[in-house]
Amino acid sequence: MHRIRTLQGAFVLFAAAVLPNVSHSQQAAPAEPASPVTPATSNSPTVDQIRARGYVICGSGHGTTGFSAPDKDGNWKGLDAETCRAIAIAVLGDGSKVRFVPLTGQQRLTALQTGQIDVLPRTTSWTLRRDANGINFTYPNYYEYDAFMVRKDLGITQTKDMQGATICVQTGSTNEVTVADLSRKFNLGLKTVLFDNVAASRQAFFTGRCDGLITDASALAAVRATQAQNPDDYIIFPASGNSEALTPSVRHGDDRWFDIVKFVVQAPIAAEDMGITQANVDTMLKSDDPRIARFLGVEPGNGKALGLDERWAYNIVKQLGNYGEMFERNVGKNSPMKLDRGLNRLYRDGGLMYPYVFN
Repeated sequence: MHRIRTLQGAFVLFAAAVLPNVSHSQQAAPAEPASPVTPATSNSPTVDQIRARGYVICGSGHGTTGFSAPDKDGNWKGLDAETCRAIAIAVLGDGSKVRFVPLTGQQRLTALQTGQIDVLPRTTSWTLRRDANGINFTYPNYYEYDAFMVRKDLGITQTKDMQGATICVQTGSTNEVTVADLSRKFNLGLKTVLFDNVAASRQAFFTGRCDGLITDASALAAVRATQAQNPDDYIIFPASGNSEALTPSVRHGDDRWFDIVKFVVQAPIAAEDMGITQANVDTMLKSDDPRIARFLGVEPGNGKALGLDERWAYNIVKQLGNYGEMFERNVGKNSPMKLDRGLNRLYRDGGLMYPYVFN
């Protein structure tokens, strides 16, 4: 009982701290919605709550460029932000019906477990202990590897060169474990300097408090491009050599909601695999390919199975495009980050993005 009361007290304090930070999306709704959402029995308490309030609440990072960050007008942009919008499109028919709650590494899982957010599409690695502790991970929307960033003038080009280095780390992240493991494995004597948020760890690194900064390689690329006075002064290299699956998640206890978010994450991947784009999706409605007809809702059944409108996948592609389009404009060749797709290519192209069956 004492533990329950303690958790309840923590919940109250957490809610008071987090709820004021909910950010309203200011992106305008499409002038002509692709397809209206028809009322359906959801069999999901989470969906019922979302439809009653009129928007989806998503956890986000604190300005993670390329994934979830507000632009100068306050509109949230990025791959994770668009995953949130895709969920809103599926459930409500409109990608602008979202709210974003900026969360630190320590706050994010608690916010999901306690119901402060509906879904967590925020650069979070799928791990065994997280999965076993009240979190249901859906499907990865980005595969990543951890990396170090250091100043070039240190002459460090690989992890084994980092003897005695101090590392800026955001607490509550898998990077804490990674640094400890690397230090033990290579007998490096690494010293961690912990920060409770991303901004503080980055600022400390650039002011010289730490020799290295560790996080996802894509995040480091964004930080170097946008925050370093001279990006050419810094080098990025793999930390552990291990890849991680960054995966949107929901809390345990609502299987129907879990099903919906899984296949929303999958829909843009499947669309790319079938050659469906934002530009040709209307033409594809006339396709004689049974897979495409089922996917776009011309042949009914998938919507009913999830308690959604039959055109829910069509609506996602119509408003956001397929996964390749989402990737390229947020983190790929059409973005400031210009990252190669690498592991995030479709499986048929040598990547890890595997489309599941929409039957």
